[in-house]
Amino acid sequence: MSLMERQALDLSLLLSKAGDLADALMRSVEVADYVYWKHEMELDPEALKMKMRLARAKERFEECERFGHFHPNYHEALDAVRTVEAESEQVESIREYKRAEKALDDLLYDVSVTIAHSISPSVKVPSNDPFPKSGGGCDSCGSGGSCSSCG
Repeated sequence: MSLMERQALDLSLLLSKAGDLADALMRSVEVADYVYWKHEMELDPEALKMKMRLARAKERFEECERFGHFHPNYHEALDAVRTVEAESEQVESIREYKRAEKALDDLLYDVSVTIAHSISPSVKVPSNDPFPKSGGGCDSCGSGGSCSSCG
């Protein structure tokens, strides 16, 4: 078997396994929960009103933001966005959608870490979390290289 044939076979196997993984993820509780609450939120009249209120508040803030915090209404507009965001958390469909979205994001991150670290512990994995989990060991410093905790 030539090198090209072996590489094609390896890629074919890899794509097949990736498809199996995608199918397993699609059957997960996290995906089902996410899809359910996304649908509920899209049909919820209260959630739709909140979405419109938030869009208006963000638009107003963006107008002020062009001039920075020196704009006379900057802080008022920012507070309005924060208030609407806080009020939106009181709507069940929005709150549950955000919870389900985070659970799905965590699952996808964990799968990505597992795949990346099976190659090498120094492979970096992007995360939506501003404070990503640290698995300890040599990735605890976040540099992917040697640090004082890597020994």
